[in-house]
Amino acid sequence: MGIRLIKPLILNGLNISQLNKEGHKMEDRFIWKSDLGNGRYQNPILYADYSDPDVVRVEDDFYLIASSFNMSPGIPVLHSKDLVNWSIINHVTVDFPDSSYDRVRHGDGLWAPSLRYHDGWFWMFIGCPDEGIFMSKTKDPNGTWIPLHLVKKANGWIDPCPFWDEDGKAYLVHAFARSRIGFKHRLQVCEMAPDGESLLSEGEIIFFDEERHPTIEGPKMHKRNGFYYIFAPAGGVEFGWQTVLRSRSVWGPYEDKIVMEQGDSITNGPHQGGWVTTEDGEDWFIHFQDKGPYGRVTHLQPMQWQDDWPVIGQLDPSTGRGVPVTEWQKPNVSSAVDITVPATSDDFSGGNLEKQWQWRGNQKQEWYTLKDDSLILFCRAQPLGVHDLYDTPQILTQKIPAPSCTFETVIDFHGEQPGDSFVFGMFGYQYSGLVVTKEAKETILYLMNGDSDQSFPREKRERVCAMTNHEDLYFRLELKDGGECQLFFKERKDAQFEPIGSSFQAVKGHWVGAQIGIGSFHEQARKSDGFTRVHSFWIN
Repeated sequence: MGIRLIKPLILNGLNISQLNKEGHKMEDRFIWKSDLGNGRYQNPILYADYSDPDVVRVEDDFYLIASSFNMSPGIPVLHSKDLVNWSIINHVTVDFPDSSYDRVRHGDGLWAPSLRYHDGWFWMFIGCPDEGIFMSKTKDPNGTWIPLHLVKKANGWIDPCPFWDEDGKAYLVHAFARSRIGFKHRLQVCEMAPDGESLLSEGEIIFFDEERHPTIEGPKMHKRNGFYYIFAPAGGVEFGWQTVLRSRSVWGPYEDKIVMEQGDSITNGPHQGGWVTTEDGEDWFIHFQDKGPYGRVTHLQPMQWQDDWPVIGQLDPSTGRGVPVTEWQKPNVSSAVDITVPATSDDFSGGNLEKQWQWRGNQKQEWYTLKDDSLILFCRAQPLGVHDLYDTPQILTQKIPAPSCTFETVIDFHGEQPGDSFVFGMFGYQYSGLVVTKEAKETILYLMNGDSDQSFPREKRERVCAMTNHEDLYFRLELKDGGECQLFFKERKDAQFEPIGSSFQAVKGHWVGAQIGIGSFHEQARKSDGFTRVHSFWIN
């Protein structure tokens, strides 16, 4: 049988050491680490697609959430003790409470959440461009969050952020999606019920300057020294800047200032995020940078104040604006922190899927189970009308975790009916992978290439070989810095991996980076008891 890993020692999300079942120690290594181990860190702090991050501190703990769009479970929750070393601990919601998301709705769903700690609760607000503004909350971010509550049914309202003032009144600031409502470049404030469950007014546009701050979005409201501040990126994801607005009134008028831009740094964007203050009063700003196939990776910037305006990053005296740093002194926190990265590899021995995994549509229990230290992926039929893998929801995915890495998995394939299949590949607008398919008289390995822009059929499959056995099938994908990928395969442990097909470029998806994925499915609309047993999934 193939390699099956025992349960690793986990330290804050990192697999510190791992042994195969023959007892041989595998190499200890970090895929990407931000903590340089000398009191300094390098950006990005998360070389992975944690888009639209927001962050809070409660005592000496930091929590971060990010967009999840159509993926489930939704809205990942990460934890840190120092803003540099992070582990993924939870998700806010199991799925999106709308059956239309049982299918793959690329780029729809849960956009740009905000996170606040108020009155003993962690509050999450999020905009869904087709459904409205939702809220969830919890006393314990590691535990259960209340089901998503619809605060405001609306079309095109996005990027909401709540704010509770000292007088007990509450407000919500948000942006607009032109693709849904016909306009953007505007920020609006509404009065909100203090319990966060409804809005008390239709809202007022408090900022609109299309010429100087086009595509302003992702607003986060704060109060300091009597000023109301709204942190909001403008200019677009790839080439924009950080704008901050301030006023003596929630309702304005607001002054505006660009407080961080790319300048002479290598960090394009830089785009939306959240301001957080450490226990000893240091100010920091977490934001994302668009990195194409890698998605929207997460950066940490030092922040200071001058004349009641923030400066994010390192001050450029020639412009008076901040510029993103690539390396900096770590935040000053009260206790020593182990070097930590979010989990990636999985030996499936824990009884539940590890928290780095997400499905491309609302997850269904009928798709999988965990048994005997393995993941069982059932060959369930694709949704009616789906004829390609681009729109197949039962593909289990992870984010790319580093500029270069190798993905490997070991499976047994148990096809029962013709059309039972397993796929291993890299998914985006264009996607490639290896597909094992049971046919009438044999089981075939195919090289698959697909393009979402093509008309039907989107995919082309090239026969590689017939399987001589169905157990211990080894798949590998090597990713080079820049996104170049190569697929490999072998049929037994003691064989050499052979390259399959030509190299290809990883390509981003709709609002997300490219995703590595595995999945079983049935290509015809009939019942099958076929399945794939996945022994391990390894990233190094």
